[in-house]
Amino acid sequence: MATATATVERGVHAGAPKRGLLSRGVDKLGGGAVQVVMILIGLFWLVPTLGLLVVSMRSVAVNNAEGWWTIFTKPAELTLANYSNLLATGFTASFWNTIAITVPTTILVIGIAAMAAYAFAWMDFPGRDLLFLIVVGLLIVPIQVALIPMASFYGGTGMFGSIPSVVLFHVAFGLPFAIFLLRNFFVGIPASLLEAARMDGAPEWKIFASIVFPLGKPAIASLGIFQFLWVWNDMLIALVFANPDSQPMTKALQSQMRQFGNNIDILSSGAFLSLIIPLILFFAFQRYFVQGMMAGSVK
Repeated sequence: MATATATVERGVHAGAPKRGLLSRGVDKLGGGAVQVVMILIGLFWLVPTLGLLVVSMRSVAVNNAEGWWTIFTKPAELTLANYSNLLATGFTASFWNTIAITVPTTILVIGIAAMAAYAFAWMDFPGRDLLFLIVVGLLIVPIQVALIPMASFYGGTGMFGSIPSVVLFHVAFGLPFAIFLLRNFFVGIPASLLEAARMDGAPEWKIFASIVFPLGKPAIASLGIFQFLWVWNDMLIALVFANPDSQPMTKALQSQMRQFGNNIDILSSGAFLSLIIPLILFFAFQRYFVQGMMAGSVK
């Protein structure tokens, strides 16, 4: 008996995975040291953003003569003239066009995908699995294959060059991933909650609104962040479907680069304005990024 017990103990110890040097070092240093290292990495990641901000608030002559880091000894060189010049070029209209494209796209993708994901996860209807496989297959379809057909369609309907045309294109290509992400999260909700609601006579729309949607807020919020950032930073779709009256900031900056390649004051200030809102959004909801990636993992 003692021999068998010793054999089992040796097997347990032999099968235990060996911890790496880095793992043992983390235990010795403690969580505080790890947090300090992560903070330093985060600050290092923000250095280019700080440099862009400084460049956007200095004159062209100063930027050509000195590096941006000299601002710590010469803070009087900062000025808002670059932003005034940028707004004089009509960049404000492009900013509002970006809002008009990004916000409706994000809302439509979340609303449609959440209802479709609930249907795929918890409703039984003919062809459900086949339709979901088609949705998953659409994930690998590149955007470029639809540019010419959609341009022809928009031209025939008179939508080409308008903001709705850009919004609809983003919604169409944002839905497959959104449905896949939310469906994988919704199937993890305990079935007993939904069955109890059905036994109480609650219709499907009420179950979705009162149970599934509130429990799915982490995945829905992370999806909203992803979708917002994708559309906000997009330039390909804007280059193809947006005209000068409906162009977002990405296309406006690209046109400024073509026309005024040496105007670093215009480009830097415009780039920082385009960057600041996604940056604020990231820091405000960064905890949802990890939850969103976990929601899309295999169940």
